[in-house]
Amino acid sequence: MTTTSPPASSTATPYGTLPPASPLPQRRPVSLPRLAQMREAGEKIAMITAYDATFAAVADAAGVECILVGDSLGMVCQGLPSTVGVTLDTMAYHTASVARGLHRVQGTAWLIADLPYGSYAEGREQALRSACTLMQAGAHMVKLEGGGWTAPTVQFLVERGIPVCAHLGLTPQTVHALGGYRVQGRDDDAARQLRLQARELQDAGASMLVLEMVPAVLARELTEALPRCHTIGIGAGSGTAGQVLVLHDMLGMNLGRMPRFVHDFMQDTGSVRGAIEAYVHAVKAGRFPDDARHAW
Repeated sequence: MTTTSPPASSTATPYGTLPPASPLPQRRPVSLPRLAQMREAGEKIAMITAYDATFAAVADAAGVECILVGDSLGMVCQGLPSTVGVTLDTMAYHTASVARGLHRVQGTAWLIADLPYGSYAEGREQALRSACTLMQAGAHMVKLEGGGWTAPTVQFLVERGIPVCAHLGLTPQTVHALGGYRVQGRDDDAARQLRLQARELQDAGASMLVLEMVPAVLARELTEALPRCHTIGIGAGSGTAGQVLVLHDMLGMNLGRMPRFVHDFMQDTGSVRGAIEAYVHAVKAGRFPDDARHAW
């Protein structure tokens, strides 16, 4: 008696948005040493947000080095008015989803997850518990906002083997205290404080530093002053070590007003993967951002 295999169409899953496996990756897995090599060679780091398995797989295939599971998901996925309502459980859920997507396609991107509002402010021990939750969900690094009081927390986490990305400038979790979504560091006192906080965060062991809505001249200065901490700009000009955008923004899917620092890459390409590839190429070539159009 002979048997035949069922046709492929009968074994496919009804929602098979990801292939069972990708070809062997064409690049080495991204790591902290690899990011340092890129910085040394003058190669820009391309980062983008993703919140689920499918978009994470597409972003990895498009060539981004870093994927950020940002608490921006509260606004673009949950419809919240700010990131303040995002919980640690929600961040862990989305981090695990992204990690599974990368694993499914043998992805090589470095995965960063945001510590959400209220998950690290009580002290270092709370920050450690929260960071462990995200690392166990699949993150390679955690990100926290603010300077000054956060430096001891960064050091505490790094000493325990948890890579940390810091975040200065416009910090969305404290947007109410900042008086809204405004450029930070424009006057001399504010710029001086940013310089001090950035140096403290590097000295505490932060390997990355997101600079959001910081004047381009100041962001370039900070980048040059932080050889061990790779600056990632968003609305901070072209002088940073890398760039990050919210996925929905760069696909032209923003529910509100499009920020000045965003370019709609989907309108140039017509596909999600094509848009992300165009973003990566523009970052690498120094074409994005254009300081005259996307910075202050």
